[in-house]
Amino acid sequence: MGKTILITGGARSGKSGIAETMALSLGRPATYIATAEARDAEMEARIAAHRARRSDAWITRAEPLDLPGVLADTDGTGPRLVDCLTLWLTNLMLAEADWQVASRALVAALPVQRSPVVFVTNEVGMGIVPDNALARAFRDAAGLLNQWVAAAADEVYLAVSGLPLKVK
Repeated sequence: MGKTILITGGARSGKSGIAETMALSLGRPATYIATAEARDAEMEARIAAHRARRSDAWITRAEPLDLPGVLADTDGTGPRLVDCLTLWLTNLMLAEADWQVASRALVAALPVQRSPVVFVTNEVGMGIVPDNALARAFRDAAGLLNQWVAAAADEVYLAVSGLPLKVK
């Protein structure tokens, strides 16, 4: 079975760079599964910067909602990098989808993967308590999603100032 790796950390902690290096160390070409949606000009610029940083060792697949499906479609093709789980969760919540059902389907898909998968996620519970119900609901959902994926993962890393700290 394929290895599952989760990399978590705060904003600008170096998570994506660490994840890209790990995924490419597991084989080439690697598939970059992008969950971001360009909802504004600032996000368009972020997506463009991510694309520009990646070499031709990557095949890019954009999938904002159906992570279990894209993992099934790409299994057996080499390592996959999902960047990122918290944007995926945002997409689910904005679409008013049942994020718990989708998250459990994702976790259930992990043990049957033949090819490795590296997930990037944000550690959102280390700051202040958000001042509105939606932000608190997101923080709580992200915390649960991260716990579920971490429990299923073979390895978990915390990114701190660009350095990976192995947690599991």
